[in-house]
Amino acid sequence: MTTPNVSFEFFPPQSLDASFRLWETAQVLAPLKPGFVSVTYGAGGTTRKLTHEAVATIHKHYGLNVAAHLTCVDATRAETMEIVNSYAEVGVTEIVALRGDPPKGAARFTPHPEGFASSVELIEALAEDGRFTIRCGAYPEPHPEAADALADVRWLKRKCDAGATSAITQFFFEADTFFRFRDACVKEGITAKIIPGILPIQSWKGAKNFAQRCGTSVPAWVEEAFTAAVRDDREQLLATALCTELCDKLIEGGVEDLHFYTLNRPQMTRDVCHALGITPDAVLENVA
Repeated sequence: MTTPNVSFEFFPPQSLDASFRLWETAQVLAPLKPGFVSVTYGAGGTTRKLTHEAVATIHKHYGLNVAAHLTCVDATRAETMEIVNSYAEVGVTEIVALRGDPPKGAARFTPHPEGFASSVELIEALAEDGRFTIRCGAYPEPHPEAADALADVRWLKRKCDAGATSAITQFFFEADTFFRFRDACVKEGITAKIIPGILPIQSWKGAKNFAQRCGTSVPAWVEEAFTAAVRDDREQLLATALCTELCDKLIEGGVEDLHFYTLNRPQMTRDVCHALGITPDAVLENVA
């Protein structure tokens, strides 16, 4: 089996305990030599300053290639480009450009009157700036605001045409979900790399809530398996096995890159990577 390239998503800490968790996560996963790590914004851009601080620290102290998240929420174009400049100043060369979730309490995204109206506009500005590799988001199942699955594919095409060179998908439970989406992207003429987003399930209850919010369907067999596993106190064992199996199927289907949503809890991500043959020793052997 081909060993995939991996990348990891972190989120910025909002407390002292959360800070320790983030730095532990970076320490545990950095030896696996990810191609990049991304750092998120909170909903509505609420962690903008914290995100910048986390990006700068991870880049400086762990030597990792950081792809900083950037959204259109609640900021003027000038303010957003000021953030872009601050990323460049600390050595960041990659940005994950997103529209962003609505601020807390808002039903829908409403553009700032002087801001970017969409992820496409943000990507166009970043491409014109010319200093960054631009990544974007993708939805293998319809985004809650999309008319249908094809609308998501066509919107992704617009983002790629605007300057995004790769896309990271929302998480999903079955490999076929990704393969159908990948085929639809090829049919629509998208040539950018589509990287599947992988969610190691730390809590089944939390994963279900997350799936509901972002439009990810939960197969009946997954629901039944976790219901039994929670009852029998083997939830983590099942989660690790299913995550590893999902990654195996994706790799068998030709996927070369995997992006893990770590939730700043690195152990399961590390265990899955080890099961896939991605260990510090293996990384060193490949370098040699």
